[in-house]
Amino acid sequence: MTDHDGAGAVRPRTLAWVGRHLEPGERIVGTEALHGGITAEMRRLTVAAPDGGVRHLVLRTFVDPSFADHAEEMLNREAAALALLAGTGVTAPGPVAVDPSAAWCEYPSLLMTHLVGRTALENTGLEARVPLLARQLTAIHAVRPAERPQEYKAWATADDIVPPPGADTAVWAAAIDVIRKPAPPYEGRFLHRDFHPGNVLFDIPPRRPASARITGVVDWVQTSWGPADLDVAHCSTNLALLHGPQWGLRFAEGYEEAGGVLAPATSERLYWRLLDALAFAGGVRWVARPWREAGRAELTTRVVEDRLNAYVTSLMGALD
Repeated sequence: MTDHDGAGAVRPRTLAWVGRHLEPGERIVGTEALHGGITAEMRRLTVAAPDGGVRHLVLRTFVDPSFADHAEEMLNREAAALALLAGTGVTAPGPVAVDPSAAWCEYPSLLMTHLVGRTALENTGLEARVPLLARQLTAIHAVRPAERPQEYKAWATADDIVPPPGADTAVWAAAIDVIRKPAPPYEGRFLHRDFHPGNVLFDIPPRRPASARITGVVDWVQTSWGPADLDVAHCSTNLALLHGPQWGLRFAEGYEEAGGVLAPATSERLYWRLLDALAFAGGVRWVARPWREAGRAELTTRVVEDRLNAYVTSLMGALD
């Protein structure tokens, strides 16, 4: 079996488990690490059929002990979300098998189908991709599940926030005070909850970046029920850190242009935008690392911290 990831092939028990979920005569002939994730190992498995055909599957494995307590919940949530999305207009991987408690595998694992396409984190072609991201998110929010997923969880509280080095302390203190207030009322929507360019796959013609199209959305472990503003806020923060604060501000406009509905009051929109943005303060180095691995070498921790500070300052100025 060819191993392209340099970190060892799929572990023996997991390999046997995957094999039980293949078609008769199929076998795994290669594995390749997929980069960009933070919480789990991701591998693309190349599967050969007796007739010479080849297909791919994706294996998510929670190895890091710090996520062990939540792996079962997250994998069950993702498997349920993928099954739900199969009957909608949102393209996502299909669930093949799940071992959330590591009954069969060395670690909690999810096996799913593979989607074609690639993530697009480069600056080139961004102006064409942002409206596509906005339209895709409106489609996700239009999903009406028969059973609601878990209520959203905030990823930080006001007392958790430590401003990054060089931050304007007065601006950050005012921003933190905004999220000390009770959450505004909202009309619930089906949320991806981790929607950003790193979880969206594109087909981009090399010579025609403006002709990009989305081929699917991945990483549904955080699926939740909550305000559309929160998904918009998360993608906005990521765009601000990847490409500059102006793109974080632009995304909400694109979402409304695509037919999405945000909170009616400016103060409510500000709350959700800051609730997401401020949560990045303690984890910039974890966010920046996979971006650098994906080719954005200039996005050092310091650069991303500076962009986060500039984005929070922009929010307080533009939406105050």
